[in-house]
Amino acid sequence: MEQLKGKYVWTATVGEKGQIVIPKQAREIFGIKPGDTLLLLGDEQRGIAIPPKGTFTELFGQAFQGRDGDGA
Repeated sequence: MEQLKGKYVWTATVGEKGQIVIPKQAREIFGIKPGDTLLLLGDEQRGIAIPPKGTFTELFGQAFQGRDGDGA
């Protein structure tokens, strides 16, 4: 099977405590370091997605864009 540029597939095993280990190659490609916070998105029909690290900041930036700072 031909690999598409920039596309990857990995597997992870869920441990007894519900933890998964992100494969080393994935951590290196996406710059994931110990202590980083990752955003998990879930959809019962489509599954779980882990968007790139900057998505968390970008998402909240968009959510609060245009706010005048008074909490409203």
